[in-house]
Amino acid sequence: MKGKRTERLIRIASRLLLSPSRPMSLTDTASGFSVSKTLISDDIEMISESLSSEGVGRVVTERGRSGGAYFLPSPSKEYMESKLRELAKLLSVPERLLPGELVYFTDILFEPSWASFLGFAMASLFSDKSPTVVMTSEVKGIPVGFFTAYALGVPLAACRFRNRPSDGPAVGVHFPTGNGDVRTMYLGTRLLDQSSRVLIVDDFMRGGSTASGMFLMAREFGAEVVGVGIFVSSAEPKKKALTGYRSLLELSVDQGVPMLSVSEGV
Repeated sequence: MKGKRTERLIRIASRLLLSPSRPMSLTDTASGFSVSKTLISDDIEMISESLSSEGVGRVVTERGRSGGAYFLPSPSKEYMESKLRELAKLLSVPERLLPGELVYFTDILFEPSWASFLGFAMASLFSDKSPTVVMTSEVKGIPVGFFTAYALGVPLAACRFRNRPSDGPAVGVHFPTGNGDVRTMYLGTRLLDQSSRVLIVDDFMRGGSTASGMFLMAREFGAEVVGVGIFVSSAEPKKKALTGYRSLLELSVDQGVPMLSVSEGV
């Protein structure tokens, strides 16, 4: 179906945006629209330029006879910082401070528009690491972890703190917490293997014990951890159980008011 170019551009853009990081065959696309592959390539270049101008990402084209194209979520630095500053302002109010100098952001994580932005932002920080799976922990880590996995075009592996029969066979690891206790987390045996390149994503890091537990889990499978991404990291304590992580926001508390700021390196 040849149709008008405007319609073709919209349909191609929708296919790319609905399946980020998953290649779309240029040959099949050209055949489906009854046009040349060269014309489809021109269409994709136009779409990529438009998405880049919006600051949300770009289209990557793989050259060659069997080449394809895919949408790579890569928000511009200006766009990402602007959205994160908006979010930091929203969270930096006394009403959101919880006991233990924690901040309430559950409503943000379970709001799809914010969760999808956070996932795409997180994916943009680690796309060059080529992860093959995103690992997170229940419960609040799942929304950001899921959208990160979606943006990267890879599956999500969620660690649980209780093994359920419906989860099938699982591996359990024990890890120390910041207060000296020992917790156990479980992950299904079918979710990772030795070839996995794991990106660890979590919603919050204070001392880093949960992220450290997930690191131990990946090591138990013989998998490689290629990065650790955190939505909000606490400024205190400065010494974490895990180093080399990247966070989107940093939390500090000043006279009973949570103060969130965009982390360096975003």
